[in-house]
Amino acid sequence: MKLPALFGKEVLSLLQKQGFIIKRQKGSHVTLYKSTVERGLYVTVPIHGNKEILPSTLLSIIRQAGMSKEEFMGLVGK
Repeated sequence: MKLPALFGKEVLSLLQKQGFIIKRQKGSHVTLYKSTVERGLYVTVPIHGNKEILPSTLLSIIRQAGMSKEEFMGLVGK
């Protein structure tokens, strides 16, 4: 399954819909936080204007968010 080409703001929006809140922003990187039963999850998303996020970076964001690739793809389709 191929990952879609997404911008940082799109990924940020998808994660916020899943309960992540913006914790802080430093430069062009936004750190999100979500508290779960097991632990707290921190995710860093680069917001570089109109540059798409690289597939390897998107995979890292998905892992940090505690999601599988399939779960994330389900969010993109909505």
